[in-house]
Amino acid sequence: LEFDRAWMLVDERGVFVTQRELPRMALVQPVLKHLDMVLRAPGMLALHVSLDTVEAPVQATVWDDTVKAYDMGDLAAQWFSDFLGRPLRLVRFDPEQRRLSSRRWTGPIEAENAFSDGFPLLVAARASLEELNSRLPRPLPMTRFRPNLVIEGLPPYAEDSVDELVFDRVALRLVKPCSRCATTHVDQELGEVADGPIEVLKGYRYDRALRGVTFGQNAIIVEGIGQRLAAGISGVARYREVG
Repeated sequence: LEFDRAWMLVDERGVFVTQRELPRMALVQPVLKHLDMVLRAPGMLALHVSLDTVEAPVQATVWDDTVKAYDMGDLAAQWFSDFLGRPLRLVRFDPEQRRLSSRRWTGPIEAENAFSDGFPLLVAARASLEELNSRLPRPLPMTRFRPNLVIEGLPPYAEDSVDELVFDRVALRLVKPCSRCATTHVDQELGEVADGPIEVLKGYRYDRALRGVTFGQNAIIVEGIGQRLAAGISGVARYREVG
């Protein structure tokens, strides 16, 4: 998706930081304008980040990948450092860099990412959240799981057995269950650690091969680079053949 995970916060060593260690990051709200991205956070003046301007080339590390990036300047660095309480810098992914998803999961398809954990898209079914919420003392919003695409019209956890989702001229392949981490315990409205779903998911969604609980599916683009997806669009789910 255009501009998705194009920016990232890094520490003094150039290593990525996330809501896992800084839950207040959830309070930073970006809005894309024609020429810039406007960032707002409680108690802070708005920060305008140009969409077509970068500063010094740097390297940034996300998980096991060290990739080319661009530093976004001292003003952005000071803004985030002040709000989050530790020295940080904002970097932008170098579009000339090719960072690919694991071929173990994508097979022959070269699926490019920016600063996402490992795949370009994350898909979750609305009914899956409803089923999970029926097991929790208090329901959680879908924002706890931060999917790019939320699908309606499928039964709970149907995304686990869907091979492809086809929307007009766009086809997505669901390739890997998404292992969930402590970020699902961050209240996205408050920017604080709160009750979360991990212990409940362990009871019925533990994946021994991945050594963790799963919710949603990582997806790659098979067809439709440059096409547009919109909320409310209809599609077809193609299921994997069993056996």
